[in-house]
Amino acid sequence: MRFANRLPVLACLFLMVGLSSLAFAKASGDRTQVGHDITIGPDEEVSDATCFGCSVRVLGHVATDVTVFGGNIVVERQGQIGGDAVVFGRGIRLDKEARVGGDITVFGGQVRIDPAASVAGDVANFGGSIWLLLIFGVPLGILGGIITLLVWIVRRLTRPSVPATA
Repeated sequence: MRFANRLPVLACLFLMVGLSSLAFAKASGDRTQVGHDITIGPDEEVSDATCFGCSVRVLGHVATDVTVFGGNIVVERQGQIGGDAVVFGRGIRLDKEARVGGDITVFGGQVRIDPAASVAGDVANFGGSIWLLLIFGVPLGILGGIITLLVWIVRRLTRPSVPATA
């Protein structure tokens, strides 16, 4: 099966994860979006920010974590993330005086940190698209193989038998 044939399956997976996150978002100030960028204003404070197919721009304060799939995290002047910042597929940029209280992890993107910005935890950058292939492609490939095997077994068992000719 070609990658183009798996693209709709991957898109549906992201959509299901995004919609389930929207359903379980707490009323305490979590922000979750699918396809629409999130901006946390300078006077705002939110608990978590999660974005699927979009970016998060932090000017204010995020109390815990920011997670982005297929977008960027930009922490501008005096913006703060209290916990971890995780990006799949793009990158993160910390401007002057920006702060991250936890770790920064980027899969398949770039990390740009201003010298005047601060990160309390570790910075891990798994650049290149091979990490995205390992994280998403391998499990989807295994799942596709299992489904193909099950279809083959069902077809084999339900195939009408052909009488032997003498």
